[in-house]
Amino acid sequence: MASNSLAELRLRYDDFLRSDRFAYADRIATAIDDSAHRKSTPRIRIPLTDVRSYDSSLSNALLADPLRHLRAIETVAHDLGMEERPGYDLKGAAEGSEGSRVRVAIGGPVAGRAASPRELGSAELRRLVCVEGVAVKVSSIKPKIVKSVHYCPQTRTHESRTYIDSTDPQLNLPAMDATNSTELPDKLLSITSSSYPTHDKNGNPLETEFGLSVYKDHQTITLQEMPERAPMGQLPRSVELVLDHDLVDKVKPGDRVQIVGVYRALAQGGAGGQSSTSGVFKTVILVNDVKILGRDSHGLVFSPRDVRNIRSLGKRKDILDILGRSVCPSIHGHEVIKKALALQLLGGCEKNLANGTHLRGDINILMVGDPSTAKSQLLRSAMGIAPLAVSTTGKGSSGVGLTAAVTSDPETKERRLEAGAMVLADRGLVCVDEFDKMGENDRVAIHEAMEQQTVTIAKAGLHASLNARCSVLAAANPVYGQYDRKRRIQENIGLPDSLLSRFDLLFVVLDQLDPESDRRIAAHVIRGHMYQSAARVAIQESDYSEDDTSEEEDAGDDEKAHTVWQRSRYDTSDTTQGGDEDDPHSDDVLQHEFLRKYLHFAKTRMKPVLTEEARECIAGRYAEMRSRQDERTLPVTARSLETIIRLASAHAKVSAPLMHYPYTSQLNFSLNIILLPAFCCRHV
Repeated sequence: MASNSLAELRLRYDDFLRSDRFAYADRIATAIDDSAHRKSTPRIRIPLTDVRSYDSSLSNALLADPLRHLRAIETVAHDLGMEERPGYDLKGAAEGSEGSRVRVAIGGPVAGRAASPRELGSAELRRLVCVEGVAVKVSSIKPKIVKSVHYCPQTRTHESRTYIDSTDPQLNLPAMDATNSTELPDKLLSITSSSYPTHDKNGNPLETEFGLSVYKDHQTITLQEMPERAPMGQLPRSVELVLDHDLVDKVKPGDRVQIVGVYRALAQGGAGGQSSTSGVFKTVILVNDVKILGRDSHGLVFSPRDVRNIRSLGKRKDILDILGRSVCPSIHGHEVIKKALALQLLGGCEKNLANGTHLRGDINILMVGDPSTAKSQLLRSAMGIAPLAVSTTGKGSSGVGLTAAVTSDPETKERRLEAGAMVLADRGLVCVDEFDKMGENDRVAIHEAMEQQTVTIAKAGLHASLNARCSVLAAANPVYGQYDRKRRIQENIGLPDSLLSRFDLLFVVLDQLDPESDRRIAAHVIRGHMYQSAARVAIQESDYSEDDTSEEEDAGDDEKAHTVWQRSRYDTSDTTQGGDEDDPHSDDVLQHEFLRKYLHFAKTRMKPVLTEEARECIAGRYAEMRSRQDERTLPVTARSLETIIRLASAHAKVSAPLMHYPYTSQLNFSLNIILLPAFCCRHV
């Protein structure tokens, strides 16, 4: 008996599934019971690590020839299902329907890590692969014929026909006998014609029995590599996914998914299924398992020392000042804007009320000012800190490019929904440079996405709503090139009030003509060019040297605890208010990687609660802002009230990591909230 025959594989997988160590028999019975209530196909998920721990040679063979092994393991799973739940495959489905049999999903990753579409090459063809990416195009669900049944009125007989196309997992596998237990090695399954037969072999007309025919759900998805993982200056690569049966309708545009499937080159039909004359074939992934990834696929790894450093740093009273000067230390000044960017990266608290109302917690910021005031550099710095950030420009993107678009597939001519930048940046940050260069029709398209945080599409017969829960950081130039101080702020910006009210913070960045300020800026910029290489900068910025680490071992932990700091290579004596002489880090900044960890930890773990004292303070400050508005200020609306709440929630998250109960915010929350509304009308 050949070691790779179906009988041998069935014996090995039968021992694996019946092993008391994994108890897959009970899992199969549970999956059958759940599918009976949902009226769907039972599917059992088997992690590849279980197979590897049971038999490493079996897992290696599964990776090399997955289709034959999947046939064997699904046959064994079906037999176990018949033992646990006799006759389950005939309940709720027509007899002979493949959709009623137990299906097996192999859980990834199949290697040390999941690959991206860029890493798929010819070496992975016919192998089991695990790919991560963003779904950018999702087709509609279509029924695909599996077996058709035809009736001949003259002979009063029925005959059936099975269909196999290039995406069928059974293609090029040995055919099975009538009992589905033995392979016929001299007969391979090949591509069949997709047209219904109209006459039998004697020329008698046939009628199709659509009620007796068997169909399966079919869907295609375009998976693109994640924007933050794409190499700089290169277009993101994509791969097409083919989903069948119960795997359809699990992914929507903008979702981040991990896919396990078989990488295959499609045969395009013709003689023997090989019609390509150039030797180049289209490649797809026949999906076996779909796992929706959370938006926290940021790659940050927290060690116990990092958590201790975060909690100790949260006890400092000047933590917001530290975060502000650490956001973009190469830019001189702009202290208030840097603090606002830190609060934007933290975000407020999202609310979903019982009546279905959604209150956004993301903070939107608009910077308008003179050229050469580091607006674009601040955008780039925020992109480098945010775990998920998508960058675009006003002229380089249209309205549908920012939200979503309905496109037509060139092959099937069917309509598809394609996600835009704001949908792809769900739970992240969207940076829009040259915001004033965007057309008016394109700006209208983002109104809904900025406030309701959804993108509604109703065109070409499609009606869909996609999530766009992201913060917007935009930079724009004044209408007249330079900011005209004699004109109102609305006249300088040139944007409608309906759009400006959706921005929580509006900063007017001016190029002040001051010799002393110009001298400090020049010294700051020149000091940044004094270092020759990044490696030397890292050595000179380090807060400890190799000699320090070679001292007493009991002081080693204390020295390493200071690695969250790095000396700023810029002179901050002119910008700081004379820092604390007792604090050795009064002028230092946080390391970039630790800054990302601190902001992510505070954003995801802390949930401040609005107290009664804070509520009264907010109401008083809002009434004061309403009474002070005039013709030269922007309108203060109810959105401004929500802005105060969002900023206060973000400020409460800054020092929240020090608390033992991070889901309650104490008196400091009310004190912090008094200072934050100054950002709403502060001009830099």
